[in-house]
Amino acid sequence: MPVCIRLLWTAPAYSNPVAPVGDPALTVPAAVVPVMDQWMRDTYVMTGPDGYYYMTGTTATPGRTFPAGRVHCWDYNDGLYLWRSKNMQQWEPMGRIWSFDKDAAAWQQKGKALEPGAMSPNKDLLDSFYRAVWAPELHYIKSKKKWLLIACINGGIGSFVLESTSGKPEGPYRNIKGNMYKAIFPNIDLSLFEDDNGEVYLIGHNHFIARMNKELSDVAEPFRKLEETPYPQEPYIEGVFITRHEGRYQLLQTIWSVKKADGTFSYLRNDKNKQDSLYSYDVVVAEADNIYGPYGPRYAAILQGGHNNIFKDLNGYWWSTTFFNPRGIMGTKFTVTCRPGLVPVKWTDGKLRPDAGRAATFYDALKSN
Repeated sequence: MPVCIRLLWTAPAYSNPVAPVGDPALTVPAAVVPVMDQWMRDTYVMTGPDGYYYMTGTTATPGRTFPAGRVHCWDYNDGLYLWRSKNMQQWEPMGRIWSFDKDAAAWQQKGKALEPGAMSPNKDLLDSFYRAVWAPELHYIKSKKKWLLIACINGGIGSFVLESTSGKPEGPYRNIKGNMYKAIFPNIDLSLFEDDNGEVYLIGHNHFIARMNKELSDVAEPFRKLEETPYPQEPYIEGVFITRHEGRYQLLQTIWSVKKADGTFSYLRNDKNKQDSLYSYDVVVAEADNIYGPYGPRYAAILQGGHNNIFKDLNGYWWSTTFFNPRGIMGTKFTVTCRPGLVPVKWTDGKLRPDAGRAATFYDALKSN
């Protein structure tokens, strides 16, 4: 009688930190250009239940610039803005849907004073403190038929969750109970994920997760660390996002690559070494069978497309957002930066990749319009 032996697969202790910079199959295709002329970072797009695509992101107060004429949002902006589209090519502005002055709670309005002696480039009263809202995400919670808006405040203030009181994506929005008086998460770049069973999770910057309660008014458990396969020394990682593909949880994160002395590239950035020049702003992906992990080895998915989200369009095709980050050596190739862009992506042998063919078709049509 033959003997059946079951082999147990054990994940390696660490992910491979080699960054495949220069691989054209992984780099944002050259055809990808801004879909509209709006200064934006951290672009976020989702497919609404009403047949519209909705876009938001980190924006700057209209007309506010550095003395050199460059738009900025680092220390101060005035709120959250929204756009919608039927085809992802022409975008209709829906205006400011949440503002510091009209909608923020006291703790959100307060901001944080600049360090003694520090001065923002504009050198005016508004720049004496941090009060900018960053990295918004718009989510439609199918199981509750509710719109939630997530964002964070700079200066170490933290992240928060808002709910639409009208049942519409444009709001108006109010704080949920869990962050009425303080941040629901004490760091930046909060994200959200609704599972197939209707459970909703908040995903926090630097590898944290917490399930929300049934009412979506607060977290139902403390934030805890995701179980991951780290790099040998973890670098700074941001832009966390979770989705599902073929039944498995996909954890997307953003990491800067650096060029090493031997000409190769690595994700092991030494923040104390000024000789490490930031090179590319990359999306890496890991997957797991359980939302809390353990997540397997990370792999590079979209080079120079960092702080993104991915979503399916109405026809079932996958897309990723991008914003043409001007920082880093690869960022110098962009003729226009800090603008919203869309990258068609696909799954090849179970791994996320840019789709250059669909990118060419989509942006040829955009040019003709």
